[in-house]
Amino acid sequence: MAQPLYRATANSRLLALALIWLLAITMVLLPPENARAARDLRPETAAGEVAADQESGVIELQVAAAPHSAVDDHGVHHVVPHLDGGDLGLFWVLPFVGMLLSIALFPLIAPTFWHHHFGKVAAFWALCFVVPFTLVFGTELALYEILHTALLEYVPFIILLGSLFTVAGGVRLVGSLRGTPLLNTVLLLIGTVIASWMGTTGAAMLLIRPLLRANEQRRHRVHTVIFFIFLVANIGGSL
Repeated sequence: MAQPLYRATANSRLLALALIWLLAITMVLLPPENARAARDLRPETAAGEVAADQESGVIELQVAAAPHSAVDDHGVHHVVPHLDGGDLGLFWVLPFVGMLLSIALFPLIAPTFWHHHFGKVAAFWALCFVVPFTLVFGTELALYEILHTALLEYVPFIILLGSLFTVAGGVRLVGSLRGTPLLNTVLLLIGTVIASWMGTTGAAMLLIRPLLRANEQRRHRVHTVIFFIFLVANIGGSL
């Protein structure tokens, strides 16, 4: 009975620590000037005028001085919630940095914890951005940006990954490679360079299997994969 009790106590402490950290992030990202700027960024539709065309049955929404609007095929103006990323301060990148550091460090310093709770850690860092963003910019804009990111960026990216995984599944680089520091450095260099030519995802899908096979006999190899993720799957695309 002691083990479940200890586990429950540890989970309670983890939850309390996560809530405290989330509150701290919210306080940092919620200064009064940002709140006032957020109210100014929200699209106002009170100045719009609705004119109905009795003959064609088309309703037109004319918005005066709307900075973010779209016109459909019928000439109807629709106000679209939008936020320029340049208006966000540097502190808004903290949750993303925390996510990257968690991916890089937890497998090394706390592998058991990361194996059992990586989903909770990812959800925590997501909330560290979503909650302050909702409080600052409002529910409508937050919901729009979340749906925009999920449907127009995340889902297409997953489809791209599936396509590349299917294509790369038929490509196999063979050879008597041994995971020495020199070989790993060369593979990382090649992957970083070709990532700017064939894309980070394509380069990662092509070279991750040879890298894993070359280092399968090594005792310490997690750091090699972490460097691979940073260099080939991310930084290489900026060259």
